[in-house]
Amino acid sequence: MKVEGRNAVRELVLNGTTIDRVLIQNNLHDAVITDLIDLCKSRKIRFQFVAANILNNESVTKHHQGVIAYTSEFKYSATEDILEYAKEKGEDPFILILDGIEDPHNLGSILRNCDCMGVHGVIIEKTRACQVNETVIKTSAGATSYVKVARVANINNEIEKLKKQNVWVYACELGGENLTKANLTGPIAIVIGSEGRGTGKLTLKICDGTVTIPQYGKINSLNASVATGVILYEVRRQRG
Repeated sequence: MKVEGRNAVRELVLNGTTIDRVLIQNNLHDAVITDLIDLCKSRKIRFQFVAANILNNESVTKHHQGVIAYTSEFKYSATEDILEYAKEKGEDPFILILDGIEDPHNLGSILRNCDCMGVHGVIIEKTRACQVNETVIKTSAGATSYVKVARVANINNEIEKLKKQNVWVYACELGGENLTKANLTGPIAIVIGSEGRGTGKLTLKICDGTVTIPQYGKINSLNASVATGVILYEVRRQRG
């Protein structure tokens, strides 16, 4: 897998991810690049200076910022890993479930939000949804190095498992309880629906409830990553 962008590559290096090699544009000498080179040297990671056109040809996202790292495929976690991580931190589980997010830029932004708000992990489906790829990693600005992502066959089955673990599951959809008035403390998982169809009917049915972000304009919908940021912040605010 190719990981592109200064922040994304830097976080990979800092996180100890196995990196085969790093390509760096040969006419860049700013402080960020110098720091990245020093990190590679200290961790004995091979790096090579190359011309800009080589990076352009290698780039998947076309926004490499002068840096591309070659690493193994993204390592997914399991739902159990997420729950165990929360337990290790001595915190109630705080989980995000994505029901069919298809845009890699949205997924990358969502993972960045999750890292900022202290989410213990994200659950996505293996089919009908975006997977963690080069664009997701680049857009996340390195958050994929820190946020656990579980890839499952069926999110409804995972919701049922979480409920048996005393995790309350709420979907974020129109027509629910006002987000700011809902009790979002304790073990919780939030479901965010896809950009087009929202949350599936069966998924809504098995959730413990629905919460809605109050809106005051003429357009009654938010981008999935923006909506995620709003609701994650409210959960974090209520947790104190």
